[in-house]
Amino acid sequence: MKIHDLQPPAGSKRARRRVGRGTAGKGGKTAGRGTKGQGARNNIKPGFEGGQLPLTQRVPKLKGFKNPFRVEYSVVNLDTLEELRSEVVSPETLRAQGLVHKHGLVKVLGRGTLTRSLDVSAHAVSASAAEAVRAAGGTVTILPPPWGDRRPPAKGNALTNR
Repeated sequence: MKIHDLQPPAGSKRARRRVGRGTAGKGGKTAGRGTKGQGARNNIKPGFEGGQLPLTQRVPKLKGFKNPFRVEYSVVNLDTLEELRSEVVSPETLRAQGLVHKHGLVKVLGRGTLTRSLDVSAHAVSASAAEAVRAAGGTVTILPPPWGDRRPPAKGNALTNR
């Protein structure tokens, strides 16, 4: 036996029923659709969900877009750093002082003045803050975000390495 000799068993293949061809051929008149009702008709609107409130009406309108990958920083200004007793400023020391949130990224901004030298390590530093720290004789180190080179996790998802 070869592949071109294969065929289905006798009687297993049946011609499809051609409905709507008059009363002589079995599917005449209502063509197997019964009488009246939605199933007997051919005019259901696209997007009709059987009486359920349609998707287009359920979607909120004019609410704007909330980016789930937005990166939020805990902000610390120079005048706050001036009041710190520590010479080394890092996210850990700021968390210990209760100045930033437990898991947030830290950004140093340039409000206030700095009179002493500090070693500042943060995830972001504004240009004016970096200039003020260097002018006071300190150093600025930019820390990488905890998620590395990938894009940040969506809001509500845990950071990979906390």
